[in-house]
Amino acid sequence: MGLFKKKPDQVSKRARQLNAEIAALEARIKKLSSASNEGAGASTASAAPKPPPPNISPAEPIFENVDQHRLKNETEAANSQSRLSGTDLGSFDPVMIWRRIQDFFRGPPPANPKLVNYLAAGGIHGLRPLRYEKRVARYRLLFLVGCLLFALWIIIALWRRL
Repeated sequence: MGLFKKKPDQVSKRARQLNAEIAALEARIKKLSSASNEGAGASTASAAPKPPPPNISPAEPIFENVDQHRLKNETEAANSQSRLSGTDLGSFDPVMIWRRIQDFFRGPPPANPKLVNYLAAGGIHGLRPLRYEKRVARYRLLFLVGCLLFALWIIIALWRRL
């Protein structure tokens, strides 16, 4: 009937197909490179490796400028600014307490909101929308709860007859 059968994952299936294609292309490249090496003879085998360019010394580390403002979460910045605004430690601020409670239950924002929108709307080919998956899970739960209640009802009915 297929109730307990796991549905095939379309993304992993496509990833396996692409990995197979990549392996086939790598084998073809290796075959062509070996054929070109045989045609060239020993001249390519005796070639010495190139020395590193003289302007880059391996002893000196290379540093990149990193924008530190991008690394902070927007919520952390907002929380730190709101904490700095209240300098009196003994003051009672119900708005601030309410925001902290909301932030605690809300959780961090997604790292990639565009991907979240694609998953929720079903924008990726081969995947069902998230709202559909939630509906299926909800109906499955309601069906199992109904089966459990029916089984309990039968057990109680049989117990009363004894």
